[in-house]
Order: sequence, then C-alpha cells, then structure tokens
Amino acid sequence: MARLTLETLTTRLTEVLGSRLVTLLLYGSAARAARVEPAPNYNTLLLVDAVDDDLFARIEPVVRKWTSAGNPAPLIFTAQEWRTTSDAFPIEYEDIREAHRLLAGRSPWDGITVRPDHVRRQLEHELMGKLVHLRQAYAAYWNDRARMAAVLADTFAGFLTMLRAVLRLSGRAPPAPPAPPADVLRDAGTLVGFDAAALERLAVAASRDTPVKLAPHDPLPAAYLAAVARTAEHVNRMERTLS
Repeated sequence: MARLTLETLTTRLTEVLGSRLVTLLLYGSAARAARVEPAPNYNTLLLVDAVDDDLFARIEPVVRKWTSAGNPAPLIFTAQEWRTTSDAFPIEYEDIREAHRLLAGRSPWDGITVRPDHVRRQLEHELMGKLVHLRQAYAAYWNDRARMAAVLADTFAGFLTMLRAVLRLSGRAPPAPPAPPADVLRDAGTLVGFDAAALERLAVAASRDTPVKLAPHDPLPAAYLAAVARTAEHVNRMERTLS
C-alpha cells in the first residue's frame, strides 16, 4: 500500500467532504520546518460543519491509511466549537496560529482572540501537572537510564510548547520558525532563569529526531526537572501582573 502523502491527504479529504470541510491545517514541527517532505509525522487540524455518523463514514478510509503511516489522526472540531473554545485551549490556539500551513478551506483565525489570563491559567495547570508527572517518573526510574531517557524525550516537545507560550505571554516573540529547540530554550532560560545550556543535548536530540542517551549519574534529568520547576514558579508569579 503506497504511503499517503500530505498532498494526497488534502486532496482526498477535500473530495470526500466537499462543502462539509471548512478548514484543513498542518501545524506543529512539520509546519515550522523549511521543507514539508519528508517528516516523521504530520499534525493536522480539521474543521467541519458538524460531527456526525456521516462525517466518520466519509473520512475513515482516508484517516485509516493516514494513521497506518505513523501520522496522528486529525484534531476535529466543528467550526462553531473552534470559534468558542479558545478559552479552553489558549496555548494550543496560539501555538497553532504561530506555525501552521493552510492546506484547504478558509483561514480559521477571523474573530479568534486569546486572553492572556486564560493562557497563564492553562500554563500553570499544565506545568504543575508535568512537574508532578516527572517527579513520579523520576522516583520510579531514577536508576533506569533507558526509561529516564524515554521520559525526557516523551515530555520535551510539550515543554517547548509551554516555553513558547511563556515567551508570548511575557511580550517576547518566540524564535521564528523553523528555529531549532535550542533557540527556544535559550530565550526562555534567559527570561525564566534556568540553565538552557544544561539541556542542550535534549534540544539537539529533538531537532534531529534521535534518541537521548544518558550516562551514569548524568546531570541532564536533574537539569530538566529544575527547568520545569523554575518555569512553573515563574508562571505562578505572573498571576499578579495579569490580574
């Protein structure tokens, strides 16, 4: 079975949905890259007129082939939901807005506003949740270098998303796409006060899509945990300036 390309996905979804398709976007790391092809996976957002049985019957064959190639299924919203839920997902809205490519349909940004206090509240919740999760994982895997490396790799992309949100919330534009993760770490570390250089190996691994390897008594896990904790403290202090 031939791999379904991004161009073919766009064509097929446009064909099967017709006027039901409102917007199809590419977002995330692939949208930040200078070239779209090739990439390990593509994150897409699909806005439609309604979500019902007919919708899934139309798109299932296309999405099944798409996910079998290792890509995540599209995020699906109705156009009405997209217009009214920016307060529920403010970080994601701003991150998608910052780096996206319109593949089909119309731009989804008309009338979309994201309030800074909503971003700060979600950031605080997400960062504290990540901090608690990391501490649990460290307690379980501190002497298991392979599992610890997997924890760092699995959570780093989400941390970068939060750091870009912190920069925007502070009135500082994140490094423009396709800036490498190290640039985001550098700017956020300067603002927040964590040691970005100590996380350089993690940033390089993320930019090259290669595994992180930890040596015995490696300082990287502790530096990463300290950066997340410091960022959570910084966001918590921002409540006074945004209230």
